[in-house]
Amino acid sequence: MSDDDTPVPDAVPAGGLPHGLVQRDEGVFLDLSLAPAQLRAAVDQLFQSGQLLAGLDYGLFLLTLFHAPAPRAAPKGDALLRIAVRVAPFPPQRRALYKQVKIRGDSAEFYFETLPADADGQAPARREFDELVADLWCKGVHYGIDSVAVRAMLASGKAERITVARVLPPQPGRDAQLVEVSQGIHRDDAPRERSDGRLDLLSFKNRFPQVKKHARLLRLLPGTPGLPGYDLAGKALPPPAPLELDLAAVAGPGTSVEHFSDGAFVVATMDGYVNVDEHGKMSIENKIVSREGVSSRTTGNLKLRAAYEEYGEVQEQRQLDGSDITIHGDVYGHLHSHGGLIWLKRNLVGGTAFNEHGDVRVEGVASGSVLQALSGEVHVKRAESCVIAGTRVVIDSASNCEIIADEVVIELAEGCAVAARTIRIGSAGPRRQVEMLLFPLVPDLSVLEQRIAESLAKATQYQQVQHKRQQEIDAIAQLPEVRNYLTLAGQLRRGELQLQPAQQVQYDKLAARIAPVLKEVARLRVEVKQSEILHAQMLALVEQLRQERQATAGQSRCTLGLVDGETTVRALVVPPGPAKVYDRPPKEIKALLRSATPATQPVFADSTGSLDWTYQPPS
Repeated sequence: MSDDDTPVPDAVPAGGLPHGLVQRDEGVFLDLSLAPAQLRAAVDQLFQSGQLLAGLDYGLFLLTLFHAPAPRAAPKGDALLRIAVRVAPFPPQRRALYKQVKIRGDSAEFYFETLPADADGQAPARREFDELVADLWCKGVHYGIDSVAVRAMLASGKAERITVARVLPPQPGRDAQLVEVSQGIHRDDAPRERSDGRLDLLSFKNRFPQVKKHARLLRLLPGTPGLPGYDLAGKALPPPAPLELDLAAVAGPGTSVEHFSDGAFVVATMDGYVNVDEHGKMSIENKIVSREGVSSRTTGNLKLRAAYEEYGEVQEQRQLDGSDITIHGDVYGHLHSHGGLIWLKRNLVGGTAFNEHGDVRVEGVASGSVLQALSGEVHVKRAESCVIAGTRVVIDSASNCEIIADEVVIELAEGCAVAARTIRIGSAGPRRQVEMLLFPLVPDLSVLEQRIAESLAKATQYQQVQHKRQQEIDAIAQLPEVRNYLTLAGQLRRGELQLQPAQQVQYDKLAARIAPVLKEVARLRVEVKQSEILHAQMLALVEQLRQERQATAGQSRCTLGLVDGETTVRALVVPPGPAKVYDRPPKEIKALLRSATPATQPVFADSTGSLDWTYQPPS
């Protein structure tokens, strides 16, 4: 019973208490050298024997019987815990005051009705908290009495049904979790500072940070177990097991799992960018992977020097400057690549794709856009109202486009203006009011023609020199002394004539006189030979230049498999120079192909038929 003024029965002798309960003058104690289960058995034996603990400290009582971790390894005198004032009897007439207890699943209720006065008119008996504890224990409620609510109800004297005991649900622990430990993987979305000190409000400072090799990226915090609960019978309710994480499941390429004295970490094994895929796997790569799209809200304008892969959209007016760009979503902004491949898995709408040293590939539709590959190919499934330029352009279907390249291959072209050295179109025709214009680019052969003419003139000049020197040689050979000397020299050389000493003297005098003449003849013969060689070289050069002219001209071809509507083909002379014809701004390309001013040569104009034309330069 409580320690108020209500009389309590005499205490039970100490020798009659169950093992684990000790009563002294200063109160009733629990022997903490015993396990909680042994103490609960002792309390159960006490309550079942018709006794109770008066002046019970219920909070300490529960804590000791159910929440104590283990017996105390201490001398018995130091292992006693006072929990009550005394042990007192609990007679049946008092138990009758607690018949209104009802146990409903996870709670126990009691109706505190008003007690009537006895026959002698004495004040009605009072219910006591300590009696309620003993009664509920005997009815199977060993745990969870709300001592505060019960004591308040007892003090108020009201007639009311309340919940006197509840189950204690288990408390879940903490699941294992990953904690970022590297500042290198944190983005900085502050505006980027320009070289002149001003802030670029359209670009973020460090949207895709890099990490260094050996940097710790993630730390695994292991899960911690929860606390058990208890049902009304005092049976432990185990908490749910905390979820565990496997670091190996989140460590992708470029990372590894390493264990240190302060825990397990995901560590970078290379320098690069941090990428996290849709499954939460982290990897370090030389390529940047984004899944949020390029917009003013997510990334701002980007200027990168690494391969970039984007799974979201590139919004209007956003600029992405990098290399080897792959976009899985639609592109409405502007892409500029310094190399590699621009690969658009979906559509390009109202934007630009410009590659300085690589290809451009659009697997969807390009509409109202500009596609340029200065040193590469452009491949598009379908193009509408676009300006397209590159070394080679391949399109399945094109309508109302301006296209210029070295080579153009289109399956179906409608209302386009196409210029290229080689044009191959399966079907060509107008689209509504837009005409179909084809401009095979023919080379300006004037330089080759001039070189051929100059070489022919030099060949003629060398031939004239050869004839003139030969005539001079023939004239000298007809002089009497020269003719006589040459005749005698021939006879002596062949052994047909033997000279006497006097004749030999005369012969030597003759040779001395005509020696300068013979020297001049030798010089003239050298000039004849040189002129002959140079003449042959010039003729060979002329033939080579003619072959080069023919080969250069033969690169200009136009093949139309089917002409379906009014189609005009006019050869357009390409001005000489190292500049690429397709390396022009979009406005200049449109002006060139849609203007009637450039000097062209008619090739074909009809609404039906086909065409297989190869440029033949004038002979």
